[in-house]
Amino acid sequence: MRRLLTFFIAAVISIMPVYAQDAHVHDGHAQATGGQDWAKARLEKSPRHQEWVKVKQGNREVQCFVVYPEVKDKAPAVLLIHEIFGMSDWVRSTADQVAEAGYIAIAPDLLSGTGPNGGGTSEYPDQGAITKAVSMLPADQVTADLNAVENYVAALPSCNGRVAVAGFCWGGGQAFRMATNNKDIKAAFVFYGPGPDKAEDIARINAPVYGFYAGNDARVTATVPKSTDLMKQVGKTYEPVIYEGAGHGFMRAGEAPDANEANMKAHDAAWLRFKELLKRL
Repeated sequence: MRRLLTFFIAAVISIMPVYAQDAHVHDGHAQATGGQDWAKARLEKSPRHQEWVKVKQGNREVQCFVVYPEVKDKAPAVLLIHEIFGMSDWVRSTADQVAEAGYIAIAPDLLSGTGPNGGGTSEYPDQGAITKAVSMLPADQVTADLNAVENYVAALPSCNGRVAVAGFCWGGGQAFRMATNNKDIKAAFVFYGPGPDKAEDIARINAPVYGFYAGNDARVTATVPKSTDLMKQVGKTYEPVIYEGAGHGFMRAGEAPDANEANMKAHDAAWLRFKELLKRL
């Protein structure tokens, strides 16, 4: 009996590492995006229609998450650009909150087709791999992908043709840059992302740019004075607001269960401002 028990324990121990590895492999995306169960739970409770669509761009297909508002009339749309962490439950939850406010929300996974087996963010093994892949995306490809997504959402039967762009972290910088490359967007909302540093790029901007920056984020917020000067030189609308005490990524961090007071305060104030500005579309 003792020999049998010893054999059983040894067998269980030998299986445990294999099981743990298997769980890590299949749950790689959840670990890479920080286990955002709170964001996923919000999505699951949403009454709004959510769907994944493929947007054709040349020989690429960009996977996009779309959420529709429950409204009677055609609505403007908001194109959401993810952080350097790629597509996540938080990004999708943010899209749902934008739809809750009355706008069609579309969030492209800009890593579409770049991951293992031709997949996107969810196919990368860990957060380090995702961050590296996002940071290495070709600028021209990002521009073409975003323009294709903007064209797609503007042409939806339920869209009134007016599209704004909003981005966070890496996506904030891309939102600012999109304003220099797309004359059709009606507004750009830059959440803690740097602006273009060339006057000729700034001169191409047609839409107003609204900035949301963290007080404790000198790496990005220190670029605001130069962006202000460049935008002023060519007569462009740029309205940055700095949320004192908040850290980089406060829109996500301020919504998490373990959020500190400064990030929560910045998150709430920024959401109110964002929704008020969206009413101008």
